[in-house]
Amino acid sequence: MAKREVDIVVISDVHLGTYGCHAKELLKYLKSIKPKMLILNGDIIDIWQFSKSYWPEAHMKVVRRILKFVTEGIPVYYLTGNHDEMLRKFADFNLGSFVLRNRVVLKIDDKKAWIFHGDVFDVTMQHSKWLAKMGAVGYDTLILINSFTNWLLTAFGREKMSFSQKIKAKFKDAVKFINQFEQTAADLAVEKGYQYVLCGHIHHAEIREVQATDKSGSVLYLNSGDWVESLTSLEYNDRNWTIFKYDPADFKSDNDEEDKTDTEDLDAKLDVRNLLERFRQETY
Repeated sequence: MAKREVDIVVISDVHLGTYGCHAKELLKYLKSIKPKMLILNGDIIDIWQFSKSYWPEAHMKVVRRILKFVTEGIPVYYLTGNHDEMLRKFADFNLGSFVLRNRVVLKIDDKKAWIFHGDVFDVTMQHSKWLAKMGAVGYDTLILINSFTNWLLTAFGREKMSFSQKIKAKFKDAVKFINQFEQTAADLAVEKGYQYVLCGHIHHAEIREVQATDKSGSVLYLNSGDWVESLTSLEYNDRNWTIFKYDPADFKSDNDEEDKTDTEDLDAKLDVRNLLERFRQETY
C-alpha cells in the first residue's frame, strides 16, 4: 500500500493507556502516511489515568511508529496537554528531530501558526483539577460502555452511536463552551498577529475563519479533534488545511500488516509502563 505524502499532520487527544483509545485505527493511519512534519498536540499519552495493568501492544506500537518517524529524521513536535502535563517539566527538550514543548509558533508558507493544546482556556483545569480528573474517569467509563453498546448494535446490523456526542448536543452549556473556547483562541491569535491557531483538548474537529470579538481581524482556527470518538486529524498539503476522518472502509486492504517496527522488542513496553507509573505517582 503506497503511503500518502502529507506536508504536515496534526494529531491530538489520543489518550494512549485508556480503554477509549483507538490505537489500532491510529496505527493504520500512521502507517498510511509519509508526513514531512508530525505535530502531537497534547494528551497523546493519558498519564492521569495510566494503569500498569492496561497498556496493550497496539498502544506500544503507536509509540514505536512515532519513534520510527523520529529515526527517519521527520520533525516530530510533542506539545503537552493536561492529561500528559507531567511532561511539562521537561519542556524545551530536543533529541534529534524530536522536540518537546508546551506550545510552539511555526512559519508555514509565510504564515505564522500558533499551536498549543488549549487546556489553558479550561476554567475547570485551572481551578478544580480534581474535578477535571473525576470527569476524565467518568468520560472513559462512558466510552467503555459506549463501545460495548456499539458492539451489540453492529451485531444486530444497527448503526453505531456516540453517547458523549448526544449528551453534548443536548446541553447548551457544552455548545457554549466550545464556541467560547474557539473565540478565545481566535481573539488571542489575532492580538498576537498569527494567521493560524491550532488546538486540541475539546475533542471537536474544526476548521473555520473566526473574527476577533473587537473586529480587529480574523484568524483561521483549527482543531484536530481526537482519537477516542471522532478519529480525526488535521492535514496540511498544497497550502490547504483539511480534516482527515478515519473510515475503516479505506483501510481494508491494509490487513493489519506488521513490520519490524511493530514486532521488534515489544517487551520494552514494560519499561514504558514503569516510566509512566513514576510520572503518575509524582503528581500525588
